[in-house]
Amino acid sequence: MLTAEKNRVLTEVGPGTPMGDYLRRYWHPIGGASELDANPIKAVRLLGEDLVLYKDLGGAYGLIDRNCPHRRADLSYGFVEETGIRCNYHGWLMDQRGNVIEKPYDDTVNPRGKERERCLAKAYPVKECAGLLFAYMGPQPVPELPIWEPFTWENGFREVVVSDIPCNWFQCQENSCDPVHFEWMHENWNVRLNGKTAPYAAKHLKLVFEEFDHGFVYKRVREGQTEGDPVWTIGRVTLWPNGFYLGNHFEWRVPIDDEHTLSVCWFFMRVPKGREPYVQDKVPTWVSPIKDESGRWISSHVINQDIIAWVGQGVIADRTKENLGASDLGIAMMRKRLFEELDAVAKGAEAKGTVRNSNVAKCIELPNITKKTSTEGIALEEFPNYPLLNARLKGFRHCAGQPPEVRKAFADAMGIQP
Repeated sequence: MLTAEKNRVLTEVGPGTPMGDYLRRYWHPIGGASELDANPIKAVRLLGEDLVLYKDLGGAYGLIDRNCPHRRADLSYGFVEETGIRCNYHGWLMDQRGNVIEKPYDDTVNPRGKERERCLAKAYPVKECAGLLFAYMGPQPVPELPIWEPFTWENGFREVVVSDIPCNWFQCQENSCDPVHFEWMHENWNVRLNGKTAPYAAKHLKLVFEEFDHGFVYKRVREGQTEGDPVWTIGRVTLWPNGFYLGNHFEWRVPIDDEHTLSVCWFFMRVPKGREPYVQDKVPTWVSPIKDESGRWISSHVINQDIIAWVGQGVIADRTKENLGASDLGIAMMRKRLFEELDAVAKGAEAKGTVRNSNVAKCIELPNITKKTSTEGIALEEFPNYPLLNARLKGFRHCAGQPPEVRKAFADAMGIQP
């Protein structure tokens, strides 16, 4: 149980709040690069700030204040030029650093005017990696963007899935340090959703959580397993500060504001042996729906089930009313570490896991149970021996609503029927 004040500290993410300022010290995925193919300008809201994400005609990405520094017009209705984004109201042109590089009428009547230097749009750096766009909204100097090792893997089909979740980011992230929920929400509940009452899944018998530079590793033993099993010897990763890593996919919970979260997921599937080399021309990005036509939360897919748990706690979970148990050890550790981090950064320390060395940043390994199959691949006829991989061939089990064209591209890459 937390006090109301501590709960407020964890959940408020706007500019000037302790958690908001802390989270701004990290690079966050804000969507897929392919989202800007049809329209190079997208209105976004991140950490309580209204912004515009764009890709100019020269190929540079920008993330700047939604409102033009001239008369505060909405730049999401502007248009891109070879360099920067131009306001549709009076034609002011801003580059990716927020510099005003053209003021058409003013430049005509006062070509030597220097007032342009006083006009600066708030702007944040954006980088593309593995089909994702990452933004950094914090203080200088800008840290290195961590290139997680899976982003460097070859011969695989990648896709990015996004959803807007109507609740606070932290109840989403706590889910990533809660292994027991797999037994009940994704296994036993599925039994009941399928109209059966048995058999229930193997029970969790033992849990341990270990901290490392980039988060926590949780390890578990369930009925029928031993401590020689990879889920105990290697474990899974709660990625600091707002991610989850499961071997061949990542999940991030990026705060939109105090009451909304952007779910960004990145998936990788190695093509079967014999289909190399495979080079993906474009990483598709698609939006996963979270409600059905009747307005009920979708419960048929893994992450959709998680979303039901997140939003079910309320827009902002009231942690003064909860009763933590033995299965919540990881959650308690995460909260404690966050409060320690806020105190340390307030005293001038570097935020946990910050990478300043470019050589280190270019390929960072994480604990991975499935690395061998993800990098070396397996023959198509071997997939039935790997239940999770085989299930992926049959359909996309993580998020509802995979578009037919994405499924077809995936099937073509794998050499199977859509």
